[in-house]
Amino acid sequence: MRALRLVVTGEPLRVEDVELEPLGADDVTVAVAAAGICRSDVHYRAGTRAVARLPLTPGHEIAGTVVEVGSEVRRVSPGDRVAVHYQVSCGRCGQCSQGREQFCSTGAMIGLSRDGGYAEAVVVPERNTVPLPETISFAAGAIMMCSSVTSLHALRRGGLAPGERVAVFGCGGLGVSAIKLAFTLGASVVYGVDVTDEKLQIAAGLGARPVPFSDAATVRADVALELVGLPETMRAAVDCLGVHGRAVAVGITHEPFSLDSFADLVLREAQIIGAADHTAAEVEELIDMAARGAFDVADAVTATVALDAAAVNDAMDRLAAFQGGVRTVITP
Repeated sequence: MRALRLVVTGEPLRVEDVELEPLGADDVTVAVAAAGICRSDVHYRAGTRAVARLPLTPGHEIAGTVVEVGSEVRRVSPGDRVAVHYQVSCGRCGQCSQGREQFCSTGAMIGLSRDGGYAEAVVVPERNTVPLPETISFAAGAIMMCSSVTSLHALRRGGLAPGERVAVFGCGGLGVSAIKLAFTLGASVVYGVDVTDEKLQIAAGLGARPVPFSDAATVRADVALELVGLPETMRAAVDCLGVHGRAVAVGITHEPFSLDSFADLVLREAQIIGAADHTAAEVEELIDMAARGAFDVADAVTATVALDAAAVNDAMDRLAAFQGGVRTVITP
């Protein structure tokens, strides 16, 4: 089958013919109908975050149709529409037993530690498949598996309560979902902070108050999500907090930012919280929200491309430059 492969860190993805991984007794083969291009994939290609091995097929936002099942599979059947939860976990260790699969002692991430969805098909454990209702498109289902559910996890980590104010730093793939979910969870005001007019217009169209990053000092929030991965946006997320405010770090960066522990934290009893990925329970919660019509992310898909190396690398280049709409989805 055809797949786009990261062969050398720092170089463009290449198209290759590869063999599917062997189908285990508890595995299913999913024909990929949609695979979202996430900023994390840009980091993997650049080497900002190291992948487990090379070559590797990236892609962790996946939805498609089951085409083959292993001998022990009971919950899904060929022809079923599914989305894929990208955290492969054992289900037995201490972290898994507490519903924190992203910290599984033997866990692996699809598209980072094992081959992902930038391909015509992918093999995943049955327990990583999530039924996708007909009312949710494959493209929307794919991006819900990372950008949306990671935003939900971040808001949960931030302890958002109804009536509170939320600041979203970065109104791209995760930011659009974060704005929508903040309102769904009862936020009274949502500020969409970005550097581009296009993203600010998108934020305004979702009901958020658009704030150019240059005016971020005017924002005062109870929960601030940093979704970009830059020290200056993390610093601004802390600056905007009110009393008992919570700044949630989500974006990938290895650069430090300055902090005055007394003025920034002690005097306001503020918190800085990390949010890593999401949980399987949150994936199911999000799918249920979408099925009930309480959440819809279809309009976040602003472009689709074929499983073509030039087209996908170009989309990743634009994403790396903070350009190119909200979410681009590969449709093999």
